[in-house]
Amino acid sequence: MAMRKLGRKSDHRKAMLRAMVTFLLENGKIETTVTRAKEVRSEVEKIITLGKKTDLHSKRQVFSYVTKEAVSKKLFDEISPKYADREGGYTRIIRIGPRRGDAAEMAIIELV
Repeated sequence: MAMRKLGRKSDHRKAMLRAMVTFLLENGKIETTVTRAKEVRSEVEKIITLGKKTDLHSKRQVFSYVTKEAVSKKLFDEISPKYADREGGYTRIIRIGPRRGDAAEMAIIELV
């Protein structure tokens, strides 16, 4: 599947996704547009799967992606062990209707 462009240049898009992934792992829930939620979902799934492995290489990969060190620590200590027996599907997207200003379809993405 091709990555969505989300109306941004590639470096801006990557930075935005990294920030949203970090925020989701930190708080467990984000309210955003449906297309962004779907894009964030694929990144979060990959990061949590990396977090389930405790070798140095996967830790370095997570540290290079997640923008806050405390969130990376939380991923390895709390979040990933919770999903140890689960093969993917760590997030849930709930549609909540159109946004008032521009009628963009909104959603809540949360950790299951």
